[in-house]
Amino acid sequence: MAISLLLLLLLASAVSGDEEAFIGVNIGTDLSDMPSPTQVVALLKSQNVRHVRLYDADRAMLLALANTGIQVAVSIPNDLLLGIGQSNATAANWVARNVIAHVPATNITAIAVGSEVLTALPNAAPVLVSALKFIHSALVASNLDSQIKVSTPHSSSIILDSFPPSQAFFNRSWDPVMVPLLKFLQSTGSYLMLNVYPYYDYMQSNGVIPLDYALFHPLPPNKEAVDANTLLHYTNVFDAIVDAAYFSMSYLNITNVPIVVTESGWPSKGDSSEPDATVENANTYNSNLIKHVINNTGTPKHPGIAVSTYIYELYNEDLSPGPASEQNWGLFDANGVPVYILHLTGAGTIFANDTTNQTFCVAKEGADPKMLQAALDWACGPGKVDCSPLLQGQPCYEPNNVVSHSTYAFNAYFQQMGKSVGTCDFKGVATITTTDPSHGSCVFPGSFGKNGTITNGTSLAPSSNDSNSGYPLQYFYGSDSLTTSVMIGVCIFCMTTVFL
Repeated sequence: MAISLLLLLLLASAVSGDEEAFIGVNIGTDLSDMPSPTQVVALLKSQNVRHVRLYDADRAMLLALANTGIQVAVSIPNDLLLGIGQSNATAANWVARNVIAHVPATNITAIAVGSEVLTALPNAAPVLVSALKFIHSALVASNLDSQIKVSTPHSSSIILDSFPPSQAFFNRSWDPVMVPLLKFLQSTGSYLMLNVYPYYDYMQSNGVIPLDYALFHPLPPNKEAVDANTLLHYTNVFDAIVDAAYFSMSYLNITNVPIVVTESGWPSKGDSSEPDATVENANTYNSNLIKHVINNTGTPKHPGIAVSTYIYELYNEDLSPGPASEQNWGLFDANGVPVYILHLTGAGTIFANDTTNQTFCVAKEGADPKMLQAALDWACGPGKVDCSPLLQGQPCYEPNNVVSHSTYAFNAYFQQMGKSVGTCDFKGVATITTTDPSHGSCVFPGSFGKNGTITNGTSLAPSSNDSNSGYPLQYFYGSDSLTTSVMIGVCIFCMTTVFL
């Protein structure tokens, strides 16, 4: 099931929520061959990504995201912060150009004001809260404040003594900023944006933090970290950091501001000083993180409370300065080819580069050939699947039998329907598999071709320009060959039965 968006309900001075957590993705642009906005959006759609965070408010990207339903968090870069924080008019102009000009077509739901300002740009800290208030006032003036939340992402390094979480607190030197900031978030129904990087905590711990603890690997009870003050058990670094932020807020008498993790991930490659930046570890961390979040696991302090998270990041940014790991946080390369295949069985359909979440639809073993034939005819007719790849001389003609051809048609329908529940049944003759049924030059919808390009099932539906559009193809199997005829206005096998 596609992941729905955030907004935690605030109840009686305690963090609570009935909304499901979501997984989003950050879109950085520090690439030597940055895909066009249209290509970026095509990749997002193919991966069922419904939430994105931009590091700016790029007009072309916002236009490409229009009418997609994808929920967008735009950002005010740090270099604009001083101007906006000192001028209500400047803030209003920014909102007019970058938000009002794009809604409602583009579904902007959040504005991130700056990024890690307290640690990256401390000279702008005195105007940070003013910037948030000015941006929010501009939204109020346009009646957009209930739809679009305003916050600012923080580095988790502003939390001191983060373990045990119950003893954690924000760096006291930032109280003049954090106290009014948290009160602003509380009064506007917004959330604390926090960047959480267990990779860095692990790397900087000099062996104190076990790798398994950072990667969400299951731990035996005697290996779990226990907060002696609360007796809460922590099985991973991510939860410990999030709870440290909750406790830090509570020490400032703020208990009803939820947390959204604006960045988290693991690099897939590093230099000689970064031996744990590997494809295997990146895959493990991100796969486990996604499952942890969308299962609404919550944290030990707030079990079952959504901690929606944006993965860092969509693309490897080869122009990012710093060690090799800085260029290798992405899930995809610039061509849209997965850096690795996520392991997401049972985690819904987000990030469909996951081949263990390969929701392919195939003919059920031992199914009645007559039922397969009838279902094939329905898929290629009323089901509006483009079955032309099954014609003689086309890539998926061989093997020429009803099982192979119905498998192609079933899967094409399943993919074009967004893998919705109930679209892989066909009166009991179809089943879902995690094995890619592609073979030779026959690349099934939803698979990756030899060049790594995602075959999107939706594009396989017949268009109005298709010469076969509206004329269901009928496939009749003899002992050795397949013949095809075009039926006008009648499907002899379909009749009125719907094979779903």
